[in-house]
Amino acid sequence: MAGGAQQTIHPTAIVEAGAKLGEGVSIGPFCVVGPEVALADGVTLHSHVVVAGRTSIGARTKVFPFASLGHQPQDLKYAGEPSDLTIGSDCLIREGVTMNPGTSGGGMHTVVGDRCAFLANSHVGHDCRLGNNIILSNGVLLAGHVSVGDYAILGGAAAVIQFARVGAHAFVGGLSGVENDLIPFGMALGDRASLAGLNIIGLKRRGFGREQIHALRHAYRMLFSSGGTLKERVEKVAETFADQTAVMEIVDFVRAGGERALVTPRDASARDLAGSEA
Repeated sequence: MAGGAQQTIHPTAIVEAGAKLGEGVSIGPFCVVGPEVALADGVTLHSHVVVAGRTSIGARTKVFPFASLGHQPQDLKYAGEPSDLTIGSDCLIREGVTMNPGTSGGGMHTVVGDRCAFLANSHVGHDCRLGNNIILSNGVLLAGHVSVGDYAILGGAAAVIQFARVGAHAFVGGLSGVENDLIPFGMALGDRASLAGLNIIGLKRRGFGREQIHALRHAYRMLFSSGGTLKERVEKVAETFADQTAVMEIVDFVRAGGERALVTPRDASARDLAGSEA
């Protein structure tokens, strides 16, 4: 600690022996930090936060009241295996957020990347894999074994079924229920979510150029509007857009497959949204 920022631990907080605290960690009133927890430099637990189990939290992440991180998974098959939860740096974890560690059925790890925001009462289930710069709005629910790519945004009270994949830069509308895999850059809307085009606004905000967006729109129509099998359409898109990195990200996502089918457009009018501004 010599020369480093001072730790601040409120006298009502409980930090169990064995917990590892970095420089400048701030632990507020009535927090509980378990013996196998590691808090990196500059982590802030505002108050009434519980961090349990084999949980590590990256530098400068801020956690707000009544969040529960690292308690045993909500999986009835869990038998006490020493699984873990890893949360990255510069994350924002708001009130009432819950995150669970992994299980033996999912690799033993739940992983959250850097610079993610989890708004009030959102949930990250066991064995989830989340990338960087993701936003989960209020009340978003991720079941076990879900993966979410970089820069994805999930609107308020959206829910994602277990083993589903949400691709990078995708957008899930509020109150949507995602039952299948959502392609990178895709936009899913509805009670049982269907594909409603591409996340064009998000692409523009993140600096994607006109040529890239045009290629994505064209590839989207080829994937979901043309004839033949999905495998044939994917190969045609791969051949046509081999030099387009963003399009190939979709191709790689589809080729990788998963436990679920793909979220697809509900009807022809939904397909046409690939070319809209929404």
